[in-house]
Amino acid sequence: WRQNCVPSILSEVYSKHDMIILINLMDLLDDTVPGIGTYEDFNTIDWVREKSKDRDRHREITNKSKQSTVALLFSISDAFSGWLLMLFIGLMSGALAGGIDIAAHWMTDLKEGVCLNGFWFNHEHCCWASNETTFQERDKCPQWKSWAELMVGVSEGPGLYVLNYFMYMCWALLFAFLTVILVRAFAPYACGSGIPEIKTILSGFIIRGYLGKWTLIIKTITLVLAVSSGLSLGKEGPLVHVACCCANILCHFFTKYRRNEAKRREVLSAASAVGVSVAFGAPIGGVLFSLEEVSYYFPLKTLWRSFFAALVAAFTLRSINPFGNSRLVLFYVEFHTPWHLLELIPFVLLGIFGGLWGAFFIRANIAWCRLRKNTCLGHYPVLEVVVVTLLTAFLAFPIEYTRMSSSELISELFNDCGLLDSSKLCGYTSNSGSASGSVNATAANGLGARLAGPDLYTAMWQLALALLLKMIFTVVTFGMKVPSGLFIPSMAVGAIAGRLLGVCMEQLAIRHHEGDIFRGWCSPGADCITPGLYAMVGAAACLGGVTRMTVSLVVIMFELTGGLEYIVPLMAAAMTSKWVADALGRESIYEAHIRLNGYPFLEAKEEFRHKTLATDVMRPRRGDPLLSVLTESGMTVEEVERLITDTTYSGFPVVISQQSPRLVGFVLRRDLVISLENARRNQEGVVSMSPILFTECDPPMSPSAPPAVKLHSILDLSPFTVTVHTPMEIVVDIFRKLGLRQCLVIQNGRLLGIITKKDILKHMAQMANRDPDSILFN
Repeated sequence: WRQNCVPSILSEVYSKHDMIILINLMDLLDDTVPGIGTYEDFNTIDWVREKSKDRDRHREITNKSKQSTVALLFSISDAFSGWLLMLFIGLMSGALAGGIDIAAHWMTDLKEGVCLNGFWFNHEHCCWASNETTFQERDKCPQWKSWAELMVGVSEGPGLYVLNYFMYMCWALLFAFLTVILVRAFAPYACGSGIPEIKTILSGFIIRGYLGKWTLIIKTITLVLAVSSGLSLGKEGPLVHVACCCANILCHFFTKYRRNEAKRREVLSAASAVGVSVAFGAPIGGVLFSLEEVSYYFPLKTLWRSFFAALVAAFTLRSINPFGNSRLVLFYVEFHTPWHLLELIPFVLLGIFGGLWGAFFIRANIAWCRLRKNTCLGHYPVLEVVVVTLLTAFLAFPIEYTRMSSSELISELFNDCGLLDSSKLCGYTSNSGSASGSVNATAANGLGARLAGPDLYTAMWQLALALLLKMIFTVVTFGMKVPSGLFIPSMAVGAIAGRLLGVCMEQLAIRHHEGDIFRGWCSPGADCITPGLYAMVGAAACLGGVTRMTVSLVVIMFELTGGLEYIVPLMAAAMTSKWVADALGRESIYEAHIRLNGYPFLEAKEEFRHKTLATDVMRPRRGDPLLSVLTESGMTVEEVERLITDTTYSGFPVVISQQSPRLVGFVLRRDLVISLENARRNQEGVVSMSPILFTECDPPMSPSAPPAVKLHSILDLSPFTVTVHTPMEIVVDIFRKLGLRQCLVIQNGRLLGIITKKDILKHMAQMANRDPDSILFN
């Protein structure tokens, strides 16, 4: 194609010299042997080699750009390709997120009824067009019919509740069953949150298919079904996975990112920011989330591109307007009452509760997932999902606050009661004549309208019961074979606890408004305390306790609410939550799941405090077989192929000879296999007895000898080395900061052993009294 089509296309425009340069530039993007430099599944990339390849490629393009106009244009397009890729990622992720939001909202309401004007309208949109809707009963209109009304034909009766109950459970079971069947049949990687695996992939691990097209299609469909089923899960974590799938697929259209795993991970870091941006409508918080929580390598260039991609995604989502309120999120609220300094005490208490909840949830969820993994429960994922959905629907329907979706619940809890609100949470009443004198004084001051009424007391005990159910079902649900996010359920738990505390504080302030503590807090016609603010702070505290986020969490929360003046309460709660949770366990839920699944992830936050040396960790150890090595000359094709067949190592050190094990370099197994196959296929005369050479110069050979196979081009002549006396804390830092796959151990130039990432993780697990064999992948 390059020799025939390119010259014919460009011959009328550019000179022959320009065309030669362009063809050479295009050849730069191809490997000399297809497959060289790629990685096998469940292996770690070589960050140093990938970055070196990109620097060489960029240097060559820059040098060529000074020679002709064509090469200059090619250089400009290469530099612009990253921004163009970010634009496509933002557009695609924003469009998918908008479609997921609309579909999930409609299917959630479908469990309770259908709109007669059009089955595609959800409950809220159906009643918007009705002229008979009132503010007191804004969720009731003749156009919306429950399933019982459609079947029986009457709007009242004792059997309607039972029939609606039954239909609610049937729809929930149908949605959950379809979800788990689709995941099992077409894309097993579509289950779960996806953030633990994405963190592992961003650290350099290869999981082929995890970000593929089938995973994207099935995760998008089943995420809608899972959220609509009423299970205690959210769509925010899976949206990060969806955005990363979009980025990975789009990377294949850009050669620079298709052929370089390190460059692709920069794009995936930006896609993580896009996922949070469309999940919460918080583009700045998304960038900070990617930087603080998931990214392993985050250069300044990636920060700018993440910001641009998150901006495009938020703009796309805003254009779609999935919630019909001109907002990016469902629970956007604005508070108008300032907070008081002494309120920091209950805010800190909410932080303590969030930290305790986070520590409890992580331990309970990991224990449940380990039970699922090690018992027969893990062999019946469909049955598990169906049973949990059945219990969730059965217990959720009788309680108003568990029957509604988690997003609607959070919106209700964040809401600041107004004159037209008909919610039970706004069930305040004025004082009756039989009340005590102190309460009568409250009414005389104009504060009686905020006294709790019967509806509010009913809402309080229902919320307390909803809190207990949410906590139990969130522990059981997260980790099942369905797409399941953790952000919204954790926020719901905290919002319920915060609203309960907020109402208690409000009633205390009203009833004791003349006391020393609450004097000056209340004034006629104004709120003493905003319970919705407590719900927001509680939501932040519980989410921080589970994920251990701080800066990004606070930014996400104030982007959600638009309240800059409430940053201090949010910061106090988030920081307290992290301190309490860290005191009870250092791992976040994502790091705990990474360790549970045995992924080779080297956590940067975990300190290595043990006084061990490289010689204590390297292989081979005393009593082990000798290290498998290649010599720079003297081995045949047959001997090398036998070594490859008999071992499963990812690479081999190359030494001068077996008698003189002076280190020459390191060669990857995959590169070696591909090069030998290519030599047998394309190089004339290569047989099993052909010598293998890793040197540039040819040694003297007999004229009758078969031709040598030269593999100097695939040899890494500068592998990282340490001595046997290097402290392991330094070795661990080298692996973390350079993203190494392996490090060779030498003494006076002689090769003694090798340390891999897996060896370090096993050693760290052993030092922490954990099972070192839990590190499953190499």
